[in-house]
Amino acid sequence: MALPFTTRVQKNGKQKLELFPLPNTQNKLSTSSLQAEHKHADSNAPVGVFDSGIGGVSVLRHLREQLPNEDFLYFADTAFAPYGERSNEELIERSIRITEFFLQQKIKALVIACNTATAAAVAVLRTRYPNLIIIGMEPGIKPAAAQSSSKIVGVLATKSTLASEKFTRLSQHVSLATQTEFISQACVGLVNQIELGDLKSEKILDLLRLYVHPLLAQNVDTIVLGCTHYPFVAPQIDQVIQEYFAGDSKRQIHIIDTGEAVARRLKQQLLDSNLLSKCKDSSLVSYTTGSVYTLQLALNFNHNSTCVFEIQKIII
Repeated sequence: MALPFTTRVQKNGKQKLELFPLPNTQNKLSTSSLQAEHKHADSNAPVGVFDSGIGGVSVLRHLREQLPNEDFLYFADTAFAPYGERSNEELIERSIRITEFFLQQKIKALVIACNTATAAAVAVLRTRYPNLIIIGMEPGIKPAAAQSSSKIVGVLATKSTLASEKFTRLSQHVSLATQTEFISQACVGLVNQIELGDLKSEKILDLLRLYVHPLLAQNVDTIVLGCTHYPFVAPQIDQVIQEYFAGDSKRQIHIIDTGEAVARRLKQQLLDSNLLSKCKDSSLVSYTTGSVYTLQLALNFNHNSTCVFEIQKIII
């Protein structure tokens, strides 16, 4: 049930409780009505971006770099994280709720900044909202195959992503087309630790050793970060790799992060639809179902900023 309030973090860092309209999950405003409105999308309308938590902030950084004039709304569904432990039905239901919420904010495009939610729900969302530009995450299978010299590629992702039909179909297709072997590694517990802001602890390093070392032992020369949370620990992944090879500078492992490719794809679709913003500045409003403090830290970390972003805590 949606509660009719949010907690707003103001520029002075204080929180203020205020009324805020939330989406009606009983479809009082029908999908067809929303779509009829969206056919006439305003080029200066915002872009909605969502993830199970702070992971999508790594994608948001690329979006804001490549589209500096766009307004963005970011939704961290932290209360329901990690998505990798949810069923497909739950992921579809959450994705629809968040999309309905964004449509009430008059978005012109949606970015699903989560590999797990993309695998479970992107097809449903595109069918349900045919007039809305929807960009999902694709594990960097294709660029990894092109980058790899050994043609042995490791993929770090959640169990749900690796078990999805979408990932299986894509990896099999690329494997056959490029003669590349993909070795998948489910990273149980890693998203939880990242959500805690636990980026430099020994526990994070132990988890990364547990998941990365078996890939290195099988001679991968390229590793795909198949979850948008994982770029937060890219330096730690590099540290674990260097430890494994004992500083052997000849052993180079390429790390593939697809956030930049997603930003390019959104920019092209907005251009094709004549929906690039005509404003000369931009704004970012963020929402979370969990910790405002954690999201604030993530935004500052990824945007090299110490400013206080506008964040609203909501329940839907």
